[in-house]
Amino acid sequence: MTRPALRVLRGGGVLALAALVVQLAGCALPAREAPGALRADVVARLGVPTASFPLPGGERLLYSELPAGFAAYNLDFDASGRLVRNEQVLTQARFENLPVGVWTAADVQRTFGAPLRVERVARFEGDIWTYRFRQNSDLRLAHVHLDPEGVVRMVLFTDELPHFDNTRD
Repeated sequence: MTRPALRVLRGGGVLALAALVVQLAGCALPAREAPGALRADVVARLGVPTASFPLPGGERLLYSELPAGFAAYNLDFDASGRLVRNEQVLTQARFENLPVGVWTAADVQRTFGAPLRVERVARFEGDIWTYRFRQNSDLRLAHVHLDPEGVVRMVLFTDELPHFDNTRD
């Protein structure tokens, strides 16, 4: 470390560095939130959610690791602000059981969050929302096909290629 960097750390930077180390050591993760936790406490630990959605009798906070990660957590709270369900939703089983012909783009977004990317292909009239996830140790992509009215028409799966461009368009 150079001397100018040491001077910075000797000032108020030492306390900031110590606070950062403590935060990283305690790594708050959505998966660790247990039923019964208060909404305010969860948000204090995890920070602002990626998205929030009203639910009948409560609220859903979504914490997504996309675009770089492979998980998204739905934390569902009741009307009193207590956590009643915590679920990692970017899974093969969740995508396989998506109600084709019934669910809309709003249902997909309320469950999985914003997609990694939105694409179009010549053989399908509509948008294709792509989500990344892990199936065991395999990197996978779920492609949710939405017709022009925003209704889910099919879900296809592919392996994620090495060096996949994981930025949103």
